[in-house]
Amino acid sequence: MDLEKLIYEYPTKYKEGFTGAELKELIDKFPDMNMDKYNDAMMGNTCMVIDGQTIIYHCDVLTGLRCGIEDRDIRLSEWD
Repeated sequence: MDLEKLIYEYPTKYKEGFTGAELKELIDKFPDMNMDKYNDAMMGNTCMVIDGQTIIYHCDVLTGLRCGIEDRDIRLSEWD
């Protein structure tokens, strides 16, 4: 599976990124991933709010999912 393609072509409501519900829907596709590694990678990410909804950027979701799926910590080079 091409994770980058999945994330960047995912049918999100906002072009800027994922709502919480969309993110949950996406995460549910990876039931075996390490959620602790995912959550650690997502800690402190910048987000935006549109129409009262928190929007998580595609690039941060990609990094978080990579860490969770690969069961690893975020690399220094992946911080933005």
